[in-house]
Amino acid sequence: METFTLSHEHFMREALKEARKAFELDEVPVGAVIVCENRIIARGHNLTERLNDPTAHAEMQAFTAATNFIGGKYLDQCTLYVTVEPCVMCAGASYWAQIGAIVFGARDDKKGFSTVSKKILHPRSALTGGVLEEECSMLMKDFFRGKRKG
Repeated sequence: METFTLSHEHFMREALKEARKAFELDEVPVGAVIVCENRIIARGHNLTERLNDPTAHAEMQAFTAATNFIGGKYLDQCTLYVTVEPCVMCAGASYWAQIGAIVFGARDDKKGFSTVSKKILHPRSALTGGVLEEECSMLMKDFFRGKRKG
């Protein structure tokens, strides 16, 4: 039987759904999903305001859900899809989880991990950027444009 692999765009659209949930909660609209064997095993979106917790980023929420689902701390067979380039904290967490791959949408030229060093990632983690970049970027721009007006 032939297996069908869903595209990066398919899973990034799922991460965008999570980002829109954050937007509706007046959180910075970042969303994440973790995929293992072509199946979403975890979802997360920013909850830093709601939880009053600076570590409650979308990726951190998804890492916790994924490790609980798998029953172990290593996610080396998984891919993280996130709408915005991870910050240093989330990239560091991906290192400790030994995530197999990271796929992100929009770059973060101010707070993204790559502004510091790509060595923050685990050496075996594959990295792909720019998937649905325009959609991911527009959601962030819309959010912050609304903040400046309000």
